[in-house]
Amino acid sequence: MHALANPARFLRFARPATVWCLGVGLLLVSTGIGGGLFITPPDYLQGETVRILYIHVPSAWLGMAGWGAIAAASVSQLVWRHPLSAIAGRATAPAGATFAGACLVTGSIWGRPTWGTWWEWDGRLTSMLILFFLYLGYIALASAERERGGEGRMAAIFGLVGAINLPIIHYSVLWWRTLHQGQSITLGGWTIAPALLWPLPLTMLGFTALFAAAVLMRMRAELAELRVEARLRRASSE
Repeated sequence: MHALANPARFLRFARPATVWCLGVGLLLVSTGIGGGLFITPPDYLQGETVRILYIHVPSAWLGMAGWGAIAAASVSQLVWRHPLSAIAGRATAPAGATFAGACLVTGSIWGRPTWGTWWEWDGRLTSMLILFFLYLGYIALASAERERGGEGRMAAIFGLVGAINLPIIHYSVLWWRTLHQGQSITLGGWTIAPALLWPLPLTMLGFTALFAAAVLMRMRAELAELRVEARLRRASSE
């Protein structure tokens, strides 16, 4: 990671990595969703509505993982002052917000036939909604700080403080009595039938690869923009 803090070295890695992540992600997502929609059987309780899990679960995972990446970039920014840390945080936030929003939308659609309501102020749902608003706040703060020419320290501090919400999301189904079901997949095993489970790892890995591709593309675009701005400044000073 220290080696990739060099922008030129990072770009040599990011160009092929973006293509690979995009290609692998599209292949895995299409295979997983295709299998989930047309091959797996309906659930004996939830029927056809269970198929939304192949999008909902990866969205929840990436909504949380995105903020974890922001927190890691924030530590790098505040402790080591890596030149790409602030860029990585700004590039990750829109992708994380997108998946956090997708988690809320798919969860609402899934909850309507399962719980009989589009929304419930449940511990998991509420903490995930807070995460979505944290993303919006981070995006606004990081953009304002960049426009003022700041180093991104305020956004980095916000990214670290916001990470407090991650364990709340994870353990909310254990800490409070909630409509949201408990953890179906743990290190000790799973409660989902294998006939329904097999497409889920494909969509999990596929959406993760697409997430990485989106972040890399945004980082490359911002680095290119910074290069153009530097050239314009040099040209205006000559």
